[in-house]
Amino acid sequence: MADFSRGTPRASSPDVPRVGIPERLARRMTMAEQHEYLRARLSRRGVLRGGVAGVGTVAGAGLLTGSASAVEARPSPSLLTGPVSRRVDGSLVAPFGRHLAFGADPGTQMRISWQVPLAVKAPYVRIGLQPWDLSRKIEAEVRPLHTPALGEKVPAVDQYYLHAALDGLSPGVTYYYGVGHDGFDPADPRRFSSLGTFRTAPAKAESFVFTAFGDQGVSYHALANDQLLLGQDPAFHLHAGDLCYADTTGHGGASDVYDARVWDSFLAQTDSVAASVPWMVTCGNHDMEAWYSPDGYGGQLARWSLPGNGPDPRKAPGVYSFTYGNVGIVALDANDVSYEITANTGYTGGEQTRWLDRRLGELRARPGIDFVVVFFHHCAFSTTSAHASDGGVREAWVPLFEKHQVDLVINGHNHVYERTDAIRGGKAARKVPVGGSADAVRDGIVYATAGGAGAHLYEFPVPDSYEGHVKDLDEVRTFHWTKDGRKSADTVEWSRVRYTGFSFLVVEARPGPDPKLVVTALAESGERVDHFEVVRTPKR
Repeated sequence: MADFSRGTPRASSPDVPRVGIPERLARRMTMAEQHEYLRARLSRRGVLRGGVAGVGTVAGAGLLTGSASAVEARPSPSLLTGPVSRRVDGSLVAPFGRHLAFGADPGTQMRISWQVPLAVKAPYVRIGLQPWDLSRKIEAEVRPLHTPALGEKVPAVDQYYLHAALDGLSPGVTYYYGVGHDGFDPADPRRFSSLGTFRTAPAKAESFVFTAFGDQGVSYHALANDQLLLGQDPAFHLHAGDLCYADTTGHGGASDVYDARVWDSFLAQTDSVAASVPWMVTCGNHDMEAWYSPDGYGGQLARWSLPGNGPDPRKAPGVYSFTYGNVGIVALDANDVSYEITANTGYTGGEQTRWLDRRLGELRARPGIDFVVVFFHHCAFSTTSAHASDGGVREAWVPLFEKHQVDLVINGHNHVYERTDAIRGGKAARKVPVGGSADAVRDGIVYATAGGAGAHLYEFPVPDSYEGHVKDLDEVRTFHWTKDGRKSADTVEWSRVRYTGFSFLVVEARPGPDPKLVVTALAESGERVDHFEVVRTPKR
């Protein structure tokens, strides 16, 4: 049975291997300290002998082209003769795990990423306006990733992530693309079934839909949510962290164990959606993996290409922003401010929070932006028995959200759906029942926890209350995490909708003289469990 005593379930199976840092040290270690310890310890044990090197080395360097700029170490000469450098017939190696992401400008930039199971020659993307005319060819960047055997039952893994940056695209246009390499040409008619499409953001604001959730993993429920999500025809999808659960423990602790092979399953599962819908992700506590880099994000940098316009994209890949139509989107990494899980608390030295203040101000001043939506992992306001609310998020960011009149905040971390009333100053300023509306200027901010993407579900301390099953309560007894790592009791009035089930958010943005966000929560069955509107008096 999972142990929720520290807020995140611990794996309890005796078969789960451990990295080997003594517990007395583990309790005091930051993510950066764990990284250094693992590097030193595994090197002493000889894990890196015999042609196997650390992250950033080009396994099979003679077969790969492109830059591995997202990772750190330089290749060792021993790799050129290692077992993974054998030549393979490219026609026998099929790409998989495609996932799109916008660049900083969704109207003109798209990033295409994918994976191959073995090293290949000259990977690339073909792109065109028709599936039979993929005349433009863009070389791909290779970001190989080596993970040593971090436990007795987790073998060493070499993974090959490929990325192509497409710039100079035309706004509002549908493009066809295919990914390939020497021996595997997506323009070959026999490969037409492997082609994908994407659409750039329109030049002028028009109605569009985006979706959002967090805490997905690899499961039947995750796959079911993906397919229902695809049916909403979203322009993009926001993933609020805890992506695949390769790290099943999620404490950011030295005893955490992660199996890099789970990423292969996750990206294969996600391909059916993310190959056509830009998958805009940020980092949760389960996404910190100490081996790869001092802050645990070297694996994220290898696997994802994101806008990179945050304060330090190589250090904080999950921090960025973009605009689509009349909506500004800001992604944050709440590991930086969490009081609950502290392995990376303070790792940006406050720079993320300073950047957030500047960026929210810029978005609010930009003509044509009606709404600002912020998404990140840890919850500012939630009432589950597991993680509840994070006081670090409340103290660092909620004042900035209110200062800049953010319209909607989306979180994960708690594996349920929960939605608040409009909140100002930590209290419910206006009730927003199912079917209600809120104005961030007049009423306060609505916070939505959309953590039911597919991982095991949590529980509320009170009954569920959702569309068709409303059980309003005057108050809910819950808690929030404090700076000293303790749970401080709260009695709150703002918990308006609670649903213990797999689900996700669908948000329709409508521009015009009376702009609005129409927000719907759907269960994996397709049943609507909540809906409300966010309205705003337009700028004059």
